[in-house]
Amino acid sequence: MDYTCRLDGAKMICTITPDRDLSAPIFCFSGMSPMTATGGGSRLRGMGSFTEIALPDLKAGQPHDVVVEYTHGHKPANRAWLPLGPYLRVGQDVIALPYQPKGCVPPALPDLGPFKGLPLVPQPQRWEPRGGTLDIAGVQCSDDALRAVADLAKRRGWTFNGAFPVTITTADMPDDAYRLEIAPDSIQITAGSYGGRFYAGITLLTLMQAGPLPCGVITDAPRFGWRGQHLDTARHYYHPQTILDLLDLMALLKLNRFHWHFADDEAFRLQIDSYPELWRKTEFCGEGHLLPALFAGGVEAGGSYSKDTARAIIAHAAALNIEVMPEIEAPAHAIAMTHVFPDTRDPADNGPETSVQGYQGNCVNPAMPKTWEVLEAIAREVGDLFPFGHLHLGCDELPKDTWMGSPKARALMAAEGLETTQDLQGWTIAKLAATVVQNGQRPTAWEEAAQGSNGGIGHDAILFSWTGQGPGLEAARAGYDVVMSPAQHVYLDMAHSADPDDWGASWAAFISLADTINWDPVPDPALSDRIIGVQGTFWSEFTTKDDQIWPMLMPRMLGVAVKAWQVADPSADDLTRLAVLYQDIWPVETGA
Repeated sequence: MDYTCRLDGAKMICTITPDRDLSAPIFCFSGMSPMTATGGGSRLRGMGSFTEIALPDLKAGQPHDVVVEYTHGHKPANRAWLPLGPYLRVGQDVIALPYQPKGCVPPALPDLGPFKGLPLVPQPQRWEPRGGTLDIAGVQCSDDALRAVADLAKRRGWTFNGAFPVTITTADMPDDAYRLEIAPDSIQITAGSYGGRFYAGITLLTLMQAGPLPCGVITDAPRFGWRGQHLDTARHYYHPQTILDLLDLMALLKLNRFHWHFADDEAFRLQIDSYPELWRKTEFCGEGHLLPALFAGGVEAGGSYSKDTARAIIAHAAALNIEVMPEIEAPAHAIAMTHVFPDTRDPADNGPETSVQGYQGNCVNPAMPKTWEVLEAIAREVGDLFPFGHLHLGCDELPKDTWMGSPKARALMAAEGLETTQDLQGWTIAKLAATVVQNGQRPTAWEEAAQGSNGGIGHDAILFSWTGQGPGLEAARAGYDVVMSPAQHVYLDMAHSADPDDWGASWAAFISLADTINWDPVPDPALSDRIIGVQGTFWSEFTTKDDQIWPMLMPRMLGVAVKAWQVADPSADDLTRLAVLYQDIWPVETGA
């Protein structure tokens, strides 16, 4: 069986050459959003981006072209938009098509010459060189934080633990701040917290990879307390080791918040006890499963995370001074939940709402008792598992006019004095947030949670501004704490460039390394107390193998680290010089 696919403007031309005669085959695949056939077959059915196309009988050895196009005005930006995980269904047989597209190959970094400062990302607040160097093989790691650095180094194949003594002094300093003094005959760390000692060790470890230690004094502290990276493990199941590797990379860049997005339309991947059917019925998608092969790399894909695995990830993160924040996702992005629990929807709802991913009816209905039975139980159980004490509730991308066709929702709105979809969303997320607070956690959500006539989620929630900085600034002015995560700069699933041979999404922007620092997290100084952090984001619609993420994340995660830690940005050229250094520290395989 031979299969190829290529871009031709807005069209995608898929050529199937069977090795035997096939009677009435059905061509199945996924993609970024809904698609249809405009030649060589006819669309049969689909769910969201998953599409089935009825083909004519195919003859062995005779190529057959199927022309596929995106609907709703979308146009493929690059190779990543080609049909994903294609296969044929012929009667009861399923035939995987031999299509393994090469993943992201990021643009080569130009050689701009050596970087004149310290080979560190992020750069420290202050560096006082004193001349000379200290050439050592390793340092004594009697402190718990330095032992964690030594463990990280060992996992990366580096040496950190050794014989050279390090003096550690405790002082009254902000969280994660440190002072590191390197002399020809001594190293001294001063800090007031585990994080400060750990980051002093990370600085030492990173400098050691570049050669002898430069003598001088580093005085350092982060700009923001929240320095995050998000990973979507709902659309692609990442092996736990990949998550542990990502946490190691975050630690090297002094990021301290891991946003674990394991629930979405496509799956609920945490093995909870309160509703085990939720993860058991959605952990795998594809042929023979509740949901079709949404964003899968073939006929079947998936997996789920046990509570013991989650605890191991939490413990690994804690040693790296990283807190883990889970996300459960409500009221939209809930196709998985509504398929497992149909009574979270009003059966009389005749509304036409469709999500931006092409799903119909992907929202739970707040007027249905089952909705609250499930959501509140999940919120309590997930909140109890994660010691950080923050639970992300989702609340993004509610389709236009959701619930307007539901008699039950309309009755609820009348009873509560609500008029619009956004009013009911605000009421819903505030009610769920109250459960989170009662359970001892702080609620967080995407920017849309501020919408509604009641002021939105409330309950001292943290909001993440993703469509741009504007909604975050508005939320900050309304009294919310805000983490800035503007898609135009730190959505690392976006393609690096407009080259059709690149890889990734494009709806927000094409994001180069320079773009990751070309913005100000606090454009209004009056809101500096309310903007509490910066976070990078990675969605997994295009990911079918774990190793595809690294050339997407790196080197652009360097920009996330810079915005989260530094007050003054380096120039784009200097960030490029530093990125060249980090190619040796965190090598990226680009073949996928």
